[in-house]
Amino acid sequence: MFNQLGGVSANPNKDLEVTSPPEDAVSSLEFSPPSVQQTFLIAGSWDCRVRCWEVEASGKTVPKAAQGMDGPILDVAWHDDGTKVFMASTDKSVKCWDLAANQTMQVAAHDAPVKACHWIKAPNYTCLMTASWDKTLKFWDTRSAVPSMTMNLSERCYCADVDYPLAAVGTADRAICLYTLEGKPAEFKRVESPLKHQHRCIAIFRDKKSKQPTGFALGSVEGRVAIQYVSPANPKDNFTFKCHRPPAAAGGYQDIYAVNDIAFHPAHGTLATVGSDGSFSFWDKDARTKLKSPEPLDQPLTKCAFNHTGQIFAYAVGYDWSKGYEHYNPAKKTYIYLRACYEDLKPRPS
Repeated sequence: MFNQLGGVSANPNKDLEVTSPPEDAVSSLEFSPPSVQQTFLIAGSWDCRVRCWEVEASGKTVPKAAQGMDGPILDVAWHDDGTKVFMASTDKSVKCWDLAANQTMQVAAHDAPVKACHWIKAPNYTCLMTASWDKTLKFWDTRSAVPSMTMNLSERCYCADVDYPLAAVGTADRAICLYTLEGKPAEFKRVESPLKHQHRCIAIFRDKKSKQPTGFALGSVEGRVAIQYVSPANPKDNFTFKCHRPPAAAGGYQDIYAVNDIAFHPAHGTLATVGSDGSFSFWDKDARTKLKSPEPLDQPLTKCAFNHTGQIFAYAVGYDWSKGYEHYNPAKKTYIYLRACYEDLKPRPS
């Protein structure tokens, strides 16, 4: 569906460059849901804007529209019908962007920056879930100015994911809160992270046979990912692996980089990680093997996403401040790249 053509870029892997990228690092990246015939990509950025592109079959990207908020964007989410996008910001609010009208309206508020937003489509209700640095998780009927439900978190939300009927929220005290969304949202389990350092990202995975959400992958700032089952059949099913740690230097020191994002392939169930070392890797968690790790780039990778058919892998390149302000180079631009990925993520025959 997708040819490796397109503009010349500084990308060693010859991936396609998205035109008119954000002016600052990308904080969130999401492809349109299956309900939409065309493929659209949205990206939220620290430049306080959310942009939308159409991705044509050739891989060419056409900028469609953009909307701004009063603070950097920390998360974006699609409505299941593909007509609207939710945008969460450090300005403590979430807005709903109606793409056809190109209008926005505030639909949620917190007492501190909103770190995550997810649209939930259940058989008997729909709602917007928001999680904030104010240590609360809120559920909104977007027609109402007050939340339909508020739950306290033990600490600030650092990462969250939703795959109905499961929601997972990682907090600043290294706890993971798990929620069932059936009937109405309810917390059912709280676990301590198997990782010793700060969480950076979380992604829910599904069981290969039942196709039901069954666990999550958690990434931390110390180049490690934990694979955790909600109810492991065997405690050994839970494990951690190292990644985004380039080979040791001559003196024997090894640099360790943050895992900035994790995404599961919608068809194969394999996963991608992106890190501060400027690389992405594809993994098979069931075989516990690395499938592919292309050439690293000269800047951190901040976010990644698969489109709903699993044909396209998108990843964002830009400074993530992991080395402090003295390493910030304003001459280096932000990029988003697209890669045909379906074959690369197939599990190897066992």
